[in-house]
Amino acid sequence: MNAEMPAQPHHPEPDTANVANPLAPGSSAVQQWQEWHRQRLETVVAPYGPLSVTGTYWLADADDEGWIEGLPGRWHQTPGGEGVVLHADVLDELTVGGEPLMGDRTLGASAGSPEPTRVTWGDRRLELLRREGRWAVRVHDPAASARRSFAGIRTAPYDARWALPGTFQPYEGARRVPVRNADGHERGLDLGGEVRFTAPGGGAHTLRVSVVGSGALWAVFADGTSGRGSYRFRFLRTGAPAPDRSVTVDFNRTTLPPCAFTEHFLCPFPPPGNTLDLDVPAGERDLVT
Repeated sequence: MNAEMPAQPHHPEPDTANVANPLAPGSSAVQQWQEWHRQRLETVVAPYGPLSVTGTYWLADADDEGWIEGLPGRWHQTPGGEGVVLHADVLDELTVGGEPLMGDRTLGASAGSPEPTRVTWGDRRLELLRREGRWAVRVHDPAASARRSFAGIRTAPYDARWALPGTFQPYEGARRVPVRNADGHERGLDLGGEVRFTAPGGGAHTLRVSVVGSGALWAVFADGTSGRGSYRFRFLRTGAPAPDRSVTVDFNRTTLPPCAFTEHFLCPFPPPGNTLDLDVPAGERDLVT
């Protein structure tokens, strides 16, 4: 899952769960899940994956000259707030797009671009984020201590009972609800509808979901195991619903949020209505300690 989509305020930290599955359609469900799980682990331990994040720095905390403690260069938001001006000299050892940066460079002006401008600082990468109109810089460091100490993700074996048929019911218009984030601040979360499904033991349930990417659905949820056998909340991503609005709700592909790996992420907590009154023993549960 990136871990996070830069400069997009509405769906923070969903993308670490978006791992492609290259197996042929004829592969069994177990084989496809095993390959998904393998790729998921590769993404987590990658040099610039979620374990590499060592800090998130807000431009609002810069001094009058644009200095932010812990970062090289000087950082200013553009007058209209749609971008960031980064000033650096040769001693800052910053590069932008592979070229050494000396002077000013405006970054993030094309906020909707899927390919953000890459800023590097030696082996580290600096990622621009925008949340609620505020800009931040996130540092990815391949030498982060979290990468060195990572022991694995405690994950339940595949269980076909938790790959459930569901139905997506879109809202007539997008709804934005305030939810608390892992850093203690409250931010808006855009919701596009609800997914309804029946649990293996019976009982109808609903998850409020965001619509991300090319129509995939993403949910932040808690359940009866949260905080007592699994992390306090988890992420679930499905494919795009079929034309008849059917969708597979596969809890085997439940993932830990990025903030489970390092405290420097801003993961949203579950919105109202997304704490399920059942135990979900499938998917990723917690970090191996």
